[in-house]
Amino acid sequence: MEEKTNEQEDQKSGPEGADPSLEKSTAPEKDGEKQEPVKKPETPAAKPKPAPAPKDPRDKLFKPEQTLIISSSPHFHTHDSVPKIMWSVVAALVPATVMAIYYFGMDTLIMIGSCVAAALVTEIIMNKMKGEGLTINDGSAAITGLLLALTLPPSLPISAGVIGSVFSISIGKQIFGGLGYNIFNPALLGRAFLQANFPVAMTTWTYPNTEKYAQIDAVTAATPLAQFKFDKIVANYGDLISGNVGGSLGETSALAVLIGGIFLLIMKYADWRIPVSYLGTVFILGGLFWFFSPGNYPDPVFHLLSGGLMLGALFMATDMVTSPITTAGSWIFGAGAGIVLVIIRLFGGVPEGVMYSILLMNAFTPLINRYTRPKYFGEVRA
Repeated sequence: MEEKTNEQEDQKSGPEGADPSLEKSTAPEKDGEKQEPVKKPETPAAKPKPAPAPKDPRDKLFKPEQTLIISSSPHFHTHDSVPKIMWSVVAALVPATVMAIYYFGMDTLIMIGSCVAAALVTEIIMNKMKGEGLTINDGSAAITGLLLALTLPPSLPISAGVIGSVFSISIGKQIFGGLGYNIFNPALLGRAFLQANFPVAMTTWTYPNTEKYAQIDAVTAATPLAQFKFDKIVANYGDLISGNVGGSLGETSALAVLIGGIFLLIMKYADWRIPVSYLGTVFILGGLFWFFSPGNYPDPVFHLLSGGLMLGALFMATDMVTSPITTAGSWIFGAGAGIVLVIIRLFGGVPEGVMYSILLMNAFTPLINRYTRPKYFGEVRA
């Protein structure tokens, strides 16, 4: 019984090593025929995975957080603009303007308004004649009229100030091509034009409207520089600082001009090298003459506080268009203007020479830029 049972199990399990995919047909076998096993359909083999793509070697490079944009120069950008800089200069002149109105009355305001209005109207007319868009919004015409007015005597007729403004814009600026192309400072060129055409009116000064001069019955007054040059009288330093002296509208108060100039230097709208070299040269050279002959020459502090030196050094010599663009050129420009000023003040026929010193150095600016240009990388000079 046990042997039969084992045989039956062997028959059920089938021979070892048989292909499991082959099964016997369940159909009844016919006599003399041998049933062939039915083959199951083969499952398709899995396709091999494609080889991974080679990695880009650029993936290993540094990837900045922000995308780099390749463009032409300039590569350094700023929020400053020409109108912003020009109107900032106008704001810096507010202290000097206020002191001028305080010392010389409301006629000062009329003179300033007339000069600025004439400059703006001339700018519009020149724009129309040249067929270009209006440029009065950039503030350059307004600051030219304002600076010119601050360099004029208080008693100068309004008509003369208007003529000076028209000349400053038309001949001093627009005839060269407009802002950025003028060779000379337009305001100083206008003043030089008035000096040549109205010599008496341009050298007639009045005393400030203060208690100090209330009892003086005089139509004209002398500036501190003229008093020393012709009479060897040194003005009080307190009056020079506050502005309680005779002189042009905006150049009497050294403190008011200095406040506005410091603002420009802090805002970096003026190159500090020019006023430092200008004032420093006047102080050193004027001090040398005073040291050897104090009775014939004024001391260096008097040089700094009197006349239009502060106004010229901080607001006119630093004009971006007419001053050098190189570092070495700025030092040369200021030193040259200081030397010319001291020579005119001490040995010239006129007491003041700020206007002439700056205009002369304006003429040398292209030459200074040429010979103080930094050497290009890899450049070989012949």
